[in-house]
Amino acid sequence: MIASVRGEVLEIALDHVVIEAAGVGYRLSATPATLAGLSRGEQARLYTAMIVREDSMTLFGFADTETRELFGLLQTVNGVGPRLAMAVLAVLEPEALRKALAEGNLTTLTRVPGIGKRGAERMIVELRDKVDAVPVQSGGPATVAAGPVRDQVIEALTGLGFPAKQAEPAVDTVLAEQPGAGTSAVLRAALGLLGRNR
Repeated sequence: MIASVRGEVLEIALDHVVIEAAGVGYRLSATPATLAGLSRGEQARLYTAMIVREDSMTLFGFADTETRELFGLLQTVNGVGPRLAMAVLAVLEPEALRKALAEGNLTTLTRVPGIGKRGAERMIVELRDKVDAVPVQSGGPATVAAGPVRDQVIEALTGLGFPAKQAEPAVDTVLAEQPGAGTSAVLRAALGLLGRNR
């Protein structure tokens, strides 16, 4: 089992990152929030979960252990696999996920693509009491660069191949509309804007 990968970030894509560790490039699927904190050419450490299937071996990367534990916990729900668990974590930050489960908030959970009302109800019933056992991450994760959301998102977009002269106005537009939005929300919205403009 590979528990973490530390090394140089070689490539950042929309849904994964490649990190070279000891001469081997590891491809890790990750959420937009995790990817936004990484920079090509810099050192990073991601905590990982390895899913082995009959036809594949996939590494999933997380900025902190709390998110990795929540990823594992989500998969204990019948009908939730790794891809759907990643979708949940891409849409909901750990704190928002904990709150939605504790309060039985179906509206928040059904915002995740692939989760309907029945799936959300099942998640609430099965995870409401278990989610408190996952330790909350104190302080910021070591891999995510400190700094304002704007800089992190622009860096992620340029890492994805968008020119800075396109990325900066897109991020500024999103931040003007959603001033309190988190990194992953701003990245998703900026990608949506850039996608429409291409």
